[in-house]
This record gives sequence, structure tokens and C-alpha cells, in this order.
Amino acid sequence: MALSEQEILRREALQELRNLGINPYPADEFVTTALSNEILANFEKFEGKEVVLAGRLMGKRIMGKASFAELKDSEGRIQIYISRDDISNDEEKTMYNVVFKKLLDIGDFIGIKGTVFKTQVGEISIHVYGLTVLSKALKPLPVVKTDADGKTHDAFADPEQRYRRRYVDLTVNDHVKETFIKRTKLFNAMRSFFNEQGYLEVETPVLQPIPGGAAARPFITHHNSLDIPLYMRIANELYLKRLIVGGFEGVYEFSKNFRNEGMDRTHNPEFTAMEIYVAYKDYNWMMKFTENLLEHCAVAVNGTSEATFGEHQVNFKAPYARVTMTDSIKHFTGFDISGKSEAELFEAAKSMGIDVDSTMGKGKLIDEIFGAKCEGNYIQPTFITDYPKEMSPLCKAHRDNPELTERFELMVCGKEVANAYSELNDPIDQRERFEHQLKLAEKGDDEATEFIDEDFLRALEYGMPPTSGLGIGMDRLMMFLTNKSSIQEVLFFPQMRPEKKQVQIELLEEEKLIIDFLKSNNNKMDLGVLKVKSDLSGKKWDAAMKGLSKHGLIKVSLFEDSKIVELTV
Repeated sequence: MALSEQEILRREALQELRNLGINPYPADEFVTTALSNEILANFEKFEGKEVVLAGRLMGKRIMGKASFAELKDSEGRIQIYISRDDISNDEEKTMYNVVFKKLLDIGDFIGIKGTVFKTQVGEISIHVYGLTVLSKALKPLPVVKTDADGKTHDAFADPEQRYRRRYVDLTVNDHVKETFIKRTKLFNAMRSFFNEQGYLEVETPVLQPIPGGAAARPFITHHNSLDIPLYMRIANELYLKRLIVGGFEGVYEFSKNFRNEGMDRTHNPEFTAMEIYVAYKDYNWMMKFTENLLEHCAVAVNGTSEATFGEHQVNFKAPYARVTMTDSIKHFTGFDISGKSEAELFEAAKSMGIDVDSTMGKGKLIDEIFGAKCEGNYIQPTFITDYPKEMSPLCKAHRDNPELTERFELMVCGKEVANAYSELNDPIDQRERFEHQLKLAEKGDDEATEFIDEDFLRALEYGMPPTSGLGIGMDRLMMFLTNKSSIQEVLFFPQMRPEKKQVQIELLEEEKLIIDFLKSNNNKMDLGVLKVKSDLSGKKWDAAMKGLSKHGLIKVSLFEDSKIVELTV
């Protein structure tokens, strides 16, 4: 492993600390008595009092016998003042002259004991008289600087680096932590809203014998002991409904779901959904419940029902507009989907310039039309209701029109945030719907369900009361509440491509010689000329050329009647 100059120096400092009898990674508990934000917010309470803090050293300004530094703990940053004579009691003043000045680096964890005071320029600080090394950092942190005009320099801003090294991102970009604090506030607010209604939080299997409850491609694994394939869950719907059959009146779960599909700014293969099912309710009740829930959550996260997302101001205050799927398509396309055949829908979609194919059934075709022409127009929270039956295999038929279902999706900023049904509880109808999905799958629809969950059908046959269910994509909702355009910004550790490892190649002198000749000739030379100029023996020439080709550093190609050697890096 090749180390940078800074990494080498930090390792040398590590050894010097040990030589001084200082353990750079002590096991002892370090008990703190305050946090930086408490002191800054309540100076009068802390002035002149002794405090003990711990955190990272984020900056040093050495001024002879005394220095100022910056300490960053879990809640913020505070200035500390360190005097040579206050922290050193030996003649050489080792703790100050050697440890603090020379062996401690930006990013190291330290513990301090001192009194709170205010400097002559009015900055709240801590006068340190006790310093403890808690952890030596061997890699340097990016040094992000903000000038007097508020401009940031050398920012750790590259998205790929930030997502791969979230630990660094959280350390140097203070605003990032706020996003994840808000994420926790969102989950807590939603959980308390449900609990106050008397609904029960439950856990259901992540490994499932049949991937049900949604149309998506699953991740597959194998259970060695049972010798069966298992699927990472794509949804928890069917298990939660089993619990309603079992007699619970309301159950909910924050579930990690996994879908082996594409990745983009709004999709991650691992995501968090919330699903709740309440007995004796319908989708009309659930619409009111949802809008009140989201208003409650928005206020809990941001202190107001309003949120900024890009150029849009979104207000989550209830009530929300309600538009049927049929009316929405008619409004934005002029086409009425009511009573249309599959062929008619196919031709209509094609005439609108929508990419469709023969594998798509009626439901998929309608979904494509809505997605292409309607969905993106709904910025303020809007319920799209009464979906065609073909689009909703787990949903109860509409009480007034059997061609439709009692379903709604909540649209915000042109994206679906929530999906809800009056749940289908007729086991015979449910079986027919599953069988229809199988036919679509056989036809080639890759989003149709390929399995029939016989145990779930058996559960329905024991009787499930009228029920309404709601699913919310928590990551996407978080994006809208925190003005993040990418889902990776609201996930601590989003899925990434494998990091390309830089392979260190040790070149022979003959290989280096050939490389130098190529570089001095615009990375390209005639093979014969290169051989002559290198002045290598036949054996050394052959070995060097083979080595460079093996490492992928050169390629030889035929150009007219000549062989050309080209440098590839």
C-alpha cells in the first residue's frame, strides 16, 4: 500500500506518541460534561465553569506559548485556548511543545478539560488546562475553508467521493448531518402518529419464499439448510394482510425492500417503505388519514407544512386535491380511456409518441400514458384516484364502476410518494387477478407477477375484514422535505459501483526507457524506429514489449505498411 507524505508523517507521529508513553488509542471511558452547542447557546450558565468535552481537532493557530484551536463534537464546533504552562507540568513542556504543536493533526480526537470564557473579541471559548489524546487519525481530512465573504474553498463536494466516504462527508460538511437528523425526525413523527391511533408496529420476513405484494424483479439467494431459493422482499404487503386476518386492527412496518432493477436519481436497489393496514376502513378514509399524516410529518421535520423542492414551493397542509386517473388523462391528452380495448389503448399511446410494445396489457399501457403525459404536472400534493382494474391486482373493485378500483396514488413534484387501496379481500377474485398476472408474465410483461402465493390466498379464505392499506416511499418523501434532488443524498450509504483500484506497476528499466521514448514523440512511434532508438538487445526488447503489453500500457497496430506502437495511458 503506497502512502502519501502526510500519511507517512502521521504514522511517524503515532510512533512518537507511543515513545512518549502516550497511548494514541486508549480504552478508558472519557466522561464528558457538556456539548459545544450547549455552551454556545447558554454562555451565561457556563461562564467560568469547568467543562469536559471530546471531539475532533479541526484547526490550530499556534502563537508561541499559547494557541487557539477548533474542537468539533457531535453537535458543533467551539474554539479552545491552549497555553503552554497550563497543560504541561514538566520542564520541557512536552505536552504543549511536542504533543500539541507537533504530534497532533487535524482530524485527531482529543478530550479537553477547561473553563468557559469569552475572548477580547467576544468569541466564546474554553481555556484548556487538561488535554487527552483519544484517537490518532492516520488519513488527513479534506481542509474545507470559508473566507470572509462566505465563499467555500477546497470543498469536499464530488458526489461519488461523498457517497463512498460518507464518514468524511459528515465530518467536513456540517450541513449533511442535518439531513439525516431530519430523516430520523420524519420516522419518529410518523411512528408517533400511528402509535397515538393505537396501531401496532410489527416486523415481517425479509427473506421470502415468494416475492409478492408488488411487481418488481427480486434479488434471489439460496437457503442451504432448507435447500430452497429465497427472495429478498420486494414488499411486505401480503404478510401485513395476514396479520389483519389474524385479528389485529391496525399494523404498520418500516420495511427495507430490495428490487433488482435500475438505479437513478430517485431509485436505489435497497430502499425504505412504510406500509400500514387498518381494518374496517376504505380508501376514502385513507386519503384523509394520509393528508393529515403528511402535514404532521412536514411540520415535525421542518417546523412548517411548506417545503422547498428545487424551484417549487410545496405545501403539505391538508386537504389535497383529488383527480381520477380517467379525468387526468383526458385533461392532459384529450383521450378518454373509459371502455377502451387493449388495441385502442396501444394505438392511442403510439399516436402520443409513447414507446410501447406488444407485451403490454391494458394496465401497463394506461400506466405508460399517465406516466408520460400526466404525472409530471402534479407539483402540489394531489391524489390520483380510481385506477383501472388491470393496473391494481391487489385492489378492491370500485363500488360504482367494476372496471375501476378503489385506489389512489399521491403525487408530489411529479413523482409518486404514496400508494393506497381499499384492499381486495375476496379470495376468489384475488385468485383470478393473480392468474391474469401470470398470463401477462407469459406474454412478456416483465412487471407482471410471476407467482401465485397460495398461502396468502388460503389466509384470505379464512376471512379478512374490509381493510385499507397505504404504502409510502420514505426515501422519496425525505427528498421532497429536505430539497434533495438525488435519493443518494438522503441515504447514509447508497449503493455504488465497485471502486476502481489503482494498481501500482513496477516497471523494468528497459520498459521505462520505451515509455519515455513514446512520451517524447506524442505517445506514438513506428515500431522499427522505436526499436532502433531504444538500442536494446533482442532479448531485452522482446521482454520489455511483452511486459508493457501485459500491463496494458501499449498497443501495437498496423497503419498502412508500418507497425505503430501507441501509449495507452
